[in-house]
Amino acid sequence: MRDGFIKVATVTPELRVADVAYNGDVIANYIEEAYAAGAKITVFPELCITGYTCGDLFYQKVLLERAAQELVRLAGETEGKDGLYFVGLPLSHKGKLYNVAAALSNGEILGLVPKRFLPTYGEFYEGRQFTEGFSDIDLVELQPGMDPIPMGMNQLFCCETMPELVVAAELCEDLWTPNPPSVSHAMHGATVIVNLSASNELTGKSSYRRTLVTQQSARLYCGYIYASAGVDESTQDVVYSGHSMIAEAGRLIRESKLFHQGMTYGEIDVEYLNARRRGMSTFDIANKNYERHGFYAEMEETALTRKFHKTPFVPSSKTDLKERCEEILNIQSYGLRKRLVHTNCKTAVLGISGGLDSTLALLVTVRAFKLAELDLKGIIAVTMPGFGTTDRTYDNAVRMIRELGATFREVDIKAAVNQHFKDIGQNPKTHDVTYENSQARERTQILMDIANKEGGMVIGTGDLSELALGWATYNGDHMSMYGVNASIPKTLVRHLVRYYADVLCKDNASLQAVLLDVLDTPVSPELLPPENGTISQKTEELVGPYELHDFFLYYFMRYGASPKKIYRIACLAFADEYDGETILKWEKKFFWRFFSQQFKRSCLPDGPKVGTVALSPRGDWRMPSDAAVTLWMEELEEI
Repeated sequence: MRDGFIKVATVTPELRVADVAYNGDVIANYIEEAYAAGAKITVFPELCITGYTCGDLFYQKVLLERAAQELVRLAGETEGKDGLYFVGLPLSHKGKLYNVAAALSNGEILGLVPKRFLPTYGEFYEGRQFTEGFSDIDLVELQPGMDPIPMGMNQLFCCETMPELVVAAELCEDLWTPNPPSVSHAMHGATVIVNLSASNELTGKSSYRRTLVTQQSARLYCGYIYASAGVDESTQDVVYSGHSMIAEAGRLIRESKLFHQGMTYGEIDVEYLNARRRGMSTFDIANKNYERHGFYAEMEETALTRKFHKTPFVPSSKTDLKERCEEILNIQSYGLRKRLVHTNCKTAVLGISGGLDSTLALLVTVRAFKLAELDLKGIIAVTMPGFGTTDRTYDNAVRMIRELGATFREVDIKAAVNQHFKDIGQNPKTHDVTYENSQARERTQILMDIANKEGGMVIGTGDLSELALGWATYNGDHMSMYGVNASIPKTLVRHLVRYYADVLCKDNASLQAVLLDVLDTPVSPELLPPENGTISQKTEELVGPYELHDFFLYYFMRYGASPKKIYRIACLAFADEYDGETILKWEKKFFWRFFSQQFKRSCLPDGPKVGTVALSPRGDWRMPSDAAVTLWMEELEEI
C-alpha cells in the first residue's frame, strides 16, 4: 500500500449451480489465495454462493438458508486476514428476496448491499424473484443469536490505515442504468467501487461493457473493480464469460480474457484518485446519511505489476498515435488560424534552426495559413547562423523552407553579436551564459523587428519540456507573439514531426528526407562553436534526457505524485535503460529547475493547450516564482 498503490483482485470461481457447499469451498480457497497474494480488496461475482442462474430455485427456503449459513462460514474464513472480500448471495429479509453483495473482513460481515436495479427484459427476469434494493440502512439477523448486520445501498467501507481508501459496492445492472448507485457512493467519498456482476456474453457486448466500466471510473475519478460470472453458470439459454476488469480514472489497468476462470490482479493508485478529485472544482462531496464501516489493511509494500509507459504523453497504440497527432496538429493550426484572422495578419515570422521545435512550428504555420486561405509567401522563415550553427542544420532549414513554399530570409548574427560583446565588455572567447544568451536575444530582436517591419507576428517555437525546465533564454527564444508548441512535450514533438513526414508528405520525397534528417539530429541550441563541423552542445547531455524529464513532469503534474513515488515508478519504467542513481540525478535536476525557473512561465505568450498537462499561468498552472523546492529535495535526499 506504499505510495497509495492498492493491490486488488477479481475472481471468477469454478461453480456448480445451486451447490452451496461446493461453491463455498471454492470461494474459501480463492479467499486464501487472494490473501496470500497480498490483495486488499477481492471481488467475487454476483450471487456466487448459489450461482446466478438458479431461476425459481431462489424461492426455495433450503437454498436461501444454506446460502446464509455459507456466508457466515465464509466470514469465518476471513478471520485473521486483512482487507475486504465481497461475495454475492440471495437473501430473504422481511418476506422479500434481495440480490445482495456481502462485505467480509477479518471474520466479520461488515455490511450487506442490495442490488438497486433489477433487469426484467430480454434474457433477464430478476424482477420475477428479487425486490429492488433500498438506500436506508436496515438490520438483518442472519442466524439466531448473531449480531444484526446493516443492510442497505448507502454503505461505505473505510480503511483504517489509509483514510483515502473508501470502498462501496453496486451490482451488475446498477452500472448499466442512467443513474448508477456508484454516482452517489463516489459523491459521498468512495474512491473504489466494486461491482459483483453476472453479465452474459453476446457478440460485441464485451466492448460495450469495457466502455461502461472505464467511463464510469473516469466520470467518478475512482477505481472500479468488476467481477463477472463465468462459464460454469447454466447455459440453458445464455453463456457467461467471466469478463473481469480493473479500471482507474478512465484507464483499464487489467482485464481478464473472455471465458476464463480464476483470478485477475491489479493495482489501483488511490493517491492519484484523490489528487484528481482535489483538482476538480466540480467534484462535490455530498453529506447525507451513509453507514460507514472500518476495516483494517496492513500497510505493506505493494509489488507493482502494472505497466508505466516510458512516454506517457505518447499513445502506445500506433492507430491512437496517428489520430492523436492529427488532432494535435489541428488544435495548433486552428489556434494560430484564429489569431491570424482576428488580427487581420497576413504575415508570420519564424526563426528556423533546422531543429525539431522550429520544424514543428513551421509545419503548423503552413497548415494554419492554408486554413486561413493565406499566401504561403506571407510566412517569413528566417535562418540566423551564429557561432554554433552547423552545415547540417543550416542546410536542413533552407531546404525545408523552400520545400514548404515559405519566404526564405537569412540574417547572419555573428557580426551583430560581436559588436554587442564589445559594447558590454564580453570576451568572445569566454563561452559562458552571456555568450550563449546574447545570441538568443539577438535572434529574437531580429524576428520581432522583421515582424514589425512586415506587419506580422512572431510565432514561438519553444515546447512544454523546455518551459518546465526553464531551458529558454528569458526574453530570447522565451518570447513570441503566439507560441504554437507551448503545451507539446519534447517526446511528442518528435512523433508529430515523424507523423508529418510519414503520412502528410509521403508524396514529397525531398521534404520527407529533410524531416527525417531533422529527427535524426541531436537536440541542441547550437550556441557554442561546433567541433570538427558537428554539433558540440547537446542539450540532453547538459540538462538530462527529455524522456525522463517528460516522465517526471507528467506524474508530478497529472498525478500529483511525490518525488519518491515518481522515482519508484521511473525505476520500473526505465529499468532496461537507466540505473537508479542516474534517474535520481536527473530527477533532482528536474525539481530544482522546475521551481527555480517558474518566473519564465509566469509571463508566457499566448498558445493553445493541447493535452491534460499545460503550464500557462492563465490556465492550468499558477505557482509563485518564489516557491521553495526544499520539501521536494529533502524527500529526494532520503532515497
